[in-house]
Amino acid sequence: MALAPSSSGSEPVIPEVEMNAGADQAASTVRVTVVQASSVFYDTPATLDKAEKLIAEAAGYGSQLVLFPEVFVGGYPHGSTFGLVIGNRTAKGKEDFQKYHASAIDVPGPEVSRLSALAGKYKVYLVIGVVERAGYTLYNTVLSFDPLGKYLGKHRKVMPTALERVFWGFGDGSTIPVYDTPLGKIGALICWENRMPLLRTAMYAKGIEIYCAPTVDCMPSWQSSMTHIALEGGCFVLSASQFCHRKNYPPPPEYTFGGLDEEPSPESVVCSGGSVIISPSGTVLAGPNYESEALLTADLDLGEIVRAKFDFDVVGHYSRPEVLSLVVKADPKPAVSVTSASEKNNAGKANDVLKT
Repeated sequence: MALAPSSSGSEPVIPEVEMNAGADQAASTVRVTVVQASSVFYDTPATLDKAEKLIAEAAGYGSQLVLFPEVFVGGYPHGSTFGLVIGNRTAKGKEDFQKYHASAIDVPGPEVSRLSALAGKYKVYLVIGVVERAGYTLYNTVLSFDPLGKYLGKHRKVMPTALERVFWGFGDGSTIPVYDTPLGKIGALICWENRMPLLRTAMYAKGIEIYCAPTVDCMPSWQSSMTHIALEGGCFVLSASQFCHRKNYPPPPEYTFGGLDEEPSPESVVCSGGSVIISPSGTVLAGPNYESEALLTADLDLGEIVRAKFDFDVVGHYSRPEVLSLVVKADPKPAVSVTSASEKNNAGKANDVLKT
């Protein structure tokens, strides 16, 4: 393990760690970086400034794909209850949600345009977690961009975890994309939805090769899940987690941590990272890092995917569709759909033609 020098001539924002520096740099090799860092909570412009510095460091090191943690833009509200108890919401909790809503971003919107520009400026594929604002509902979302600065699309978390369900909406089957790129097929699932076997199977069916798993799960058991997915899917798994201290959040009483006997000290670690990069054979290429903010970099030999699929292709030669199958409902599920009378009449005419 060695610290990678910064190509810009300035000190790196956070240490960049290269775990397999001796890898053969063939055409089938892709260099990727996983970012382990904290947001600047309640300050989206400052978070975007920090993101640019980290992207620049990764790009200077030659990385072609950069993955950020879950809801890096907008922040993960560690310890917050938003004043919720069964049957009641406090006035302070509603004010907290108002601030959180203000820190979220519209998709599309000016922050998305800036992220597009950053991907183009540093010529990287960028996969980054954001809090998406759609009217008055928030979503835990991952945005993807290509090196030309094009916004590729988004994935909304289909199942927020535990108390997350009271402040984030639910994604549907219309935002489970896998992008076919020159680096390979890239997609993302967020945190504990990676534990959903059917959702993973949908990703495998789309041919995912570089499987991104942004998270805030810093428990040791997360590593087992990531290794299993790499083996099950025959794909590279990149997991980016936040690393943050209590001091990365506003001080009390503006922001308090619930469910604890006492308020954590400013230096207390509230999310200890665990970012990792794993090969299709289950080999750990970088991480896990539980020590600090860091950039973890690895070179991916894409030939490993074919070798792994020879052993086990979960939606190919190792599937039994006549016994077990999956249906994915990929159409959007809006709360309200408006159909005009003319559309109904046209539909009726079409049905009449089909009947004759």
